[in-house]
Order: sequence, then C-alpha cells, then structure tokens
Amino acid sequence: MRNSLPTNTESREGDQTVFFQIANGNARQACSLKTKFPTQQQASRCLLQNWNKIHQMARDCLAKGCLEEGRVNLVMI
Repeated sequence: MRNSLPTNTESREGDQTVFFQIANGNARQACSLKTKFPTQQQASRCLLQNWNKIHQMARDCLAKGCLEEGRVNLVMI
C-alpha cells in the first residue's frame, strides 16, 4: 500500500517544490519538499528515489508539530 503520490509541483527561479501527502490517521497531511533541481521531473524523481527517508522526515516533523500554514515543509540542502 502506498501512502502518497506526488500531487503537484511549483517552479520558482529554477528551484522546484514538489507537493505530496502522507497519511495521518484517517486524514491526509499536506507536505512539500523544496529542492534545488532545475526541472520538476528531476525533483519528482528525487522524491520517489528517496521516498522512505523523506516520508520519515515528514512524519517526524508532524509528530513534533512543525507545521507552517498547516503543511509540513521540508527543504533539501
């Protein structure tokens, strides 16, 4: 069973933000991953290739209550 799929991307000056959701009980939690990749395809591929680690990081942030505007925001450095 897959918890989430990338749902949307946003472009801003070469940086790509990939939006996804994780399960949170019976609800879904909105999340984003900001990357330095120049294309949305590269950013999405990074999300999928590193899904387990990114998913765990999003869960950790959710457990700590680190939400911004109701969303878990992760930044790739």
